[in-house]
Amino acid sequence: MKAISSRDNPLVKRLHALATSGRERRKLGETLLDGPHLLQAALECSYPLKGLVVSASGVDKAEIAALLHEVGSDVPCHVLPDSLFAHVSPVDTPSGLLAIIDLPAAKSLGTIVENVVVLDGVQDPGNLGTILRTAAAAGVRHVLLADGCAGAWSPRVLRAGMGAHFVLDVHERVDAATWLRGFGGPVLATALSADARSLYELDLRAPVAWVFGGEGRGVSSEVMACATRHVLIPMPGAIESLNVGAAVAVCLFEQARQRSLR
Repeated sequence: MKAISSRDNPLVKRLHALATSGRERRKLGETLLDGPHLLQAALECSYPLKGLVVSASGVDKAEIAALLHEVGSDVPCHVLPDSLFAHVSPVDTPSGLLAIIDLPAAKSLGTIVENVVVLDGVQDPGNLGTILRTAAAAGVRHVLLADGCAGAWSPRVLRAGMGAHFVLDVHERVDAATWLRGFGGPVLATALSADARSLYELDLRAPVAWVFGGEGRGVSSEVMACATRHVLIPMPGAIESLNVGAAVAVCLFEQARQRSLR
């Protein structure tokens, strides 16, 4: 392991750029994994690592030491003083361990005959990461992000996703309306419209495209026009709406419940 102590070091500047700027992440084609859990998830899926960075205090933590040993000497590793590590950390509470990875290459978006989640304008990194984690847990493999969503591979979304990125097919900057018009199955969008049917009245055993909108404006009118059914989540309490992450969880696991009974 090589020690670095200066903010002027090129690697430190690169790390800080990756931690703070989506433009720099796209320019460099890289991003950061924060924490032992994400690194372990990447290793389990054999995702290639470009470098490791550990804080001076993190070196002595058993969990981090075990991961460094597992990675071995083939991946460059640098040690930073705790204060400098905090400077390059993408989160407010530094974990003591960062990994540099390449952003995945964009994949062509062909025909999908399985369940798919389409997100329109989900801007909050925590919500987006939570939705990706929920989709993976519910057995949904495909997630499409329209323009206006947070960057799927930003460090904060990665941290909230807790490793879901490595088992999902995530497509960004998708023309959602055009793609949905070519989808062969039902397109379900959560809405409070008069024609919306209760989630629990629907037969969800066949593959569908789930459409969820952003935290403020919801689903755009262009994307909503592609929905073949508006879905209402019954809420007997005194609250009119759910956080988008909670709404996704309710819908996907109701579908998972129905499919488990088949």
